[in-house]
Amino acid sequence: MLGLLVYPREIPEVLVPALLVGIVLLAVARPISVAIASLGRRVTLREQVFFSWAGLRGAVPIVLATIPISNGLDGAWPILHMVFVLVVVFTLLQGTTLPWVASRLRLTGSAQTRDLEVEVAVLDEMAADLMTVDVPEASRLSGVYIADLRLPPASMVSLIIRETNRIVPDRATMIRTGDQLLVVVASDQREATERRLRAVARSGRLAGWFGDDGAERP
Repeated sequence: MLGLLVYPREIPEVLVPALLVGIVLLAVARPISVAIASLGRRVTLREQVFFSWAGLRGAVPIVLATIPISNGLDGAWPILHMVFVLVVVFTLLQGTTLPWVASRLRLTGSAQTRDLEVEVAVLDEMAADLMTVDVPEASRLSGVYIADLRLPPASMVSLIIRETNRIVPDRATMIRTGDQLLVVVASDQREATERRLRAVARSGRLAGWFGDDGAERP
């Protein structure tokens, strides 16, 4: 829509002056302005070069160029045509080469290393199960430390819900009556984990010494 303000017959007259202004902007004005704006900030020289390569693109410069026209200033129309030429040239030249420039300056790799890829995975797709274990009053799980559970290697207590609190346990965390344990376990280790938890709940941390293998009782 803003391009409709431009008279194509006027473009050849401002083409050379516009390109000269663009060279000055690209090689002098913009690098200086980027350097000044980067003072006191952690902006590397390569990043400053990349910022400097980005020039006048989009509708904003053209909108600003219409202000002299709306105020009736002399020479306003040539300014609009020059800005229009600059926007077209910079969009075609710089807009299409920004990925290449970023790659040459080795900025794309550093950005990727700073990004953290986080996904929510369905446990079924990970061949894992989430078990919930309630600790009633009569359970001998109460008073047992996480380390003393000695669960199979592919299982762990990932969270303890204690009243209104959510606790991420470590080996020294003690289980208490009323706790709800969330146990993440590999699917092929679920039965072994269940047997161990039952054994400890019935016979305490030394369940294995007492011959309790955690088998279900009638």
